[in-house]
Amino acid sequence: MEMGRSLRLERVALPLPPLFLLAHGAALFFAGTHAKVVSLVFLAAAPLLAGLVCAWRGWRDRRMEGWAALALAMLLWSLAMVANIIGTLLAAASSVGAATMLLFVLYGVPLLFSVASPEGEARLVRLVDAVLAAALGYLFFVYTFAFATIADASDEGVLSLRLMFDIENAFILLFALARWHASPDAESRRFFATLVLYGAPYMATAFYINHYQMEVDYGGTMDLLIDLPFLLLAAIVLRGVPAAAQAPAVPQRLERAVRAGSPLMLPAMLMMVSSLLVFQHPALAIIGFIAATLGYGVRNVLVQMRSFDEQDKLAHLSLVDALTGLPNRRRFDERLTDEWARVADGGPGLALLMIDIDHFKLLNDGLGHPMGDARLRAVAAALRGSLRRGGDLVARYGGEEFAAILPATSLADAAAMAEAMRAAVERLALSTPAPAGVVTISIGVGHGNPAQGMTAETLVTLADAALYDAKQRGRNQVAVRRTPLPPPQLRVAATPQ
Repeated sequence: MEMGRSLRLERVALPLPPLFLLAHGAALFFAGTHAKVVSLVFLAAAPLLAGLVCAWRGWRDRRMEGWAALALAMLLWSLAMVANIIGTLLAAASSVGAATMLLFVLYGVPLLFSVASPEGEARLVRLVDAVLAAALGYLFFVYTFAFATIADASDEGVLSLRLMFDIENAFILLFALARWHASPDAESRRFFATLVLYGAPYMATAFYINHYQMEVDYGGTMDLLIDLPFLLLAAIVLRGVPAAAQAPAVPQRLERAVRAGSPLMLPAMLMMVSSLLVFQHPALAIIGFIAATLGYGVRNVLVQMRSFDEQDKLAHLSLVDALTGLPNRRRFDERLTDEWARVADGGPGLALLMIDIDHFKLLNDGLGHPMGDARLRAVAAALRGSLRRGGDLVARYGGEEFAAILPATSLADAAAMAEAMRAAVERLALSTPAPAGVVTISIGVGHGNPAQGMTAETLVTLADAALYDAKQRGRNQVAVRRTPLPPPQLRVAATPQ
């Protein structure tokens, strides 16, 4: 079905530009004295058609933002032509000339926003970008009417507005090209490739018309040239971007550089327009400079805060076991080092529990690994629920083994906590192919402090030895090691008599 729809769209896209141009040319030929109005209707229809196609594409792909910006730009351009039609019909071209030029300038604002504000940023960041784009649109408005007054544009105003159009179109094309080349996903590359394929001929056409055909009125064959960028855009959107125009995967550093640099575009344009208003509206120009600086600063603060939040989340994830939600081995090691240092400063001693699920291999082999994971999560929750103090910590030590650190705890209290944990797991009555029929745990308890000549590693070894004792005695029980392990004895061979 998807392939059939693509073929139908391709059949529509291929003849669309020549048919539209043929209709426009024929209308000019037969319109006679009404050629100007007829041509303006076609010039309004071409961008409107392109905008409708862009809106359809965004709705179809469920990625409305970029395509909506492009559709809005097309609508503004079409409205500029509608203003020309009204001015022509009412014989009041001078009274609508400024509004027409303003719409032409505002046409670029949604495009600037789409290339300067990367998708995926936080809402507040996008809001700042939108405010900067709105401020840019307002300065465009002021700038346009500073030169193109109701009485029509002066020669200086026309030259200034030409410069504005050239700079705006060049910025859009340059940043669209950068975003196309550095976009991380295929959909974004297709959108920016479309914008590049449209933006290049539009910039060339606008430059030629504005600088070499400015004195030529609408209603001639030159109008067909103006249709071309919009018809090309509609055809590309309907048919799809050619494979050769879809950029390959790019280095991550380049992608990040473009993503980080794109937001500079809006403040840069805001400052540029503000500088052009220094002599006409100095106070407004200063406000524009301040808005660009503060806006970009606020944006950076918001991005930095989000970066800090993400770093905190990553740091938290690096210390948490993904399966059970308990602290992982890394967090256990860090905490054990910290607590042992406190004991070395005169603390009352440290208790350590080493906990192992009995016959876990039989459980995994008999019920499968998914069920084994479920049993691990259930046991972890029971162990965590058994803790009574905020300073206690239970962590996943590895595989089916857990460990608990109990600061400032006597050996008797540690043994009582271990027994409470063992009983809590047994009460879950989790079925297993193991001999007991339900999941049980064995726990080894170690206790010590540096005054006994122990280290943190010795304490782990002591608790591990106690766990071994519990296993040897039949499992599903708690074993305690009260003193440090004796040093290994050297076995001396008997001397022959």
